[in-house]
This record gives sequence, C-alpha cells and structure tokens, in this order.
Amino acid sequence: MDVSQAQADVRRIYRAGFSGPLVSAVLWAAASAVFTWGSVAGGMATLFFGGMLIFPLNTLLLKILGGPAALPKGHPSAALAMQCAFTVPLGLVIAVALGSYAPVLFFPASLIIVGAHYLVFISLYGMRVYAVLAGVLILLGLSALLVIPELGGISGWLGAAVFLLFTVVLYRAQDDPVMAAP
Repeated sequence: MDVSQAQADVRRIYRAGFSGPLVSAVLWAAASAVFTWGSVAGGMATLFFGGMLIFPLNTLLLKILGGPAALPKGHPSAALAMQCAFTVPLGLVIAVALGSYAPVLFFPASLIIVGAHYLVFISLYGMRVYAVLAGVLILLGLSALLVIPELGGISGWLGAAVFLLFTVVLYRAQDDPVMAAP
C-alpha cells in the first residue's frame, strides 16, 4: 500500500477527522468551565484526563454514525496515529507543571502542545487543512504566552471555539474532493 492510499483510508474511515475536534471542543469547554468556576486543579485535571478519552469517544461517535470506526489491523497508518496520540498527555504534563506555577499559563501551553500534535495529521490524513488547525492553535497559545497575556484567562474557551469551527470545516471536507485531496 502506498502513502496516498493509506491517507485515503484514514480520511474515509475517520471521515476527514471531524469528530476528534468535536469531542475536543466539548472537552475544552468543560475544562474551561471547571477551571473558571470550579478550581484550577480541577480544570487542569479535566483537560488532562478527559484528553485520554478523546479517541475512545471519537470511536464511539463514529460507530454511532455507522460504518467503520477504526483502521484495519496492520494498516500502515495505525502506528503513526497511536504514536501521535501519545505526545499529547506527555506534553500536557509540562502544561500542568506550568499551570501549577502560574495557572494562566496552563491553557496557552496546552494549545501549543495540542497544536503541535496536529502537525502529524497533515501527513496522516494527507490534508493541508490540518496545518491551518495546528497553526491556529499554536499561534493562539504563543500569542497568549508572549504577546497578549490577557488572552491567557480565556484561551481555553478560545481553544474550544477553534475546535468547534474546525469540526464544521472538517465535516464539510468529507464530501469536498478539493479539501480532502492531499
């Protein structure tokens, strides 16, 4: 199997990946709500531990929608997808440590970590739109850390909004041969 066929499989089975950002939008909104109106530690724990549920919830959503919900055993992209997924919780350990020192830094750091993880999706799905998603998340996180620190307090909410926006973009990309083309 060549790379373009593997990418086409990933796009088809995961429906251009729209459900991951949908689950992420809900998670980021929940973590932001707990962080804002509950406790800082609770908000960080919500994003950290909830993040571990993104793939299983994504799989459940795909099963509900019908059709395949996972790559077949032995698919060449399965290992890359798994390796990419493990970068987020490891990176979030750093965001939690930073947030423990200065809570306003937690979500901006998390945006950068999660955004960097989406860079792999450019090759995994063969879709340049993932470069845009990664870039928006990374730039938002960097802006809140280095340029406009006032964004730090709302950056979790902004992250949820970005994920929701890209849910729509990716949902529409399923049926758009131009968007789905590598």
